[in-house]
Amino acid sequence: MALGAATATASYELRFDSGRICLDLLATTHPEERLDAVEPLRAWIIGAGLVPPDTPPTAADASWLVGFRELRGHIGQLVRGQCSRDSRHFGVALARVNELARAAPPAPRAVWGDDGSLVRALEGPPACAALLAVVARDAVELLTDPVARASIRQCEGDNCPIVYLDTSRGRRRRWCSSEVCGNRERVARHRRRAALARA
Repeated sequence: MALGAATATASYELRFDSGRICLDLLATTHPEERLDAVEPLRAWIIGAGLVPPDTPPTAADASWLVGFRELRGHIGQLVRGQCSRDSRHFGVALARVNELARAAPPAPRAVWGDDGSLVRALEGPPACAALLAVVARDAVELLTDPVARASIRQCEGDNCPIVYLDTSRGRRRRWCSSEVCGNRERVARHRRRAALARA
């Protein structure tokens, strides 16, 4: 999984700094919908490390968008606790994530790279169900690991809905990204102090 912000093209930016693939998928809704076409989805799949960089998911089409958005919605309900454990919505979301996790993930293999080292490749072109399974399995692992689940945080940035895994020392991370929301907060704090000093 890549860390930091990755600009896929000039028209959209994708982030991979939440600490989990399933949480990175949730981040594709902020500050606006990022998975609004097939190309950004392909870029997200590569950026998230679901496929090797030289194995673009060329078979991706509009049905893949539907599948990834649906999974994203279910993961969001489960991770953000938008519904109680006993509610019908929680049961539907959990059942769907479990169902998607059952599919076999893409089969990796080691091959010789151009530089003579072993690199990861896929046995064949990745199918949508296989890639959804990777993300769904990551969500299952996150939800069933009490330590990881206790480290899930909501960004304290102004109007930022991003959820991330706080693996910082002392578990004191406040923002989804120090460079994004953290920087905004520091700039806002500086402006408030400057305004008070002028007053």
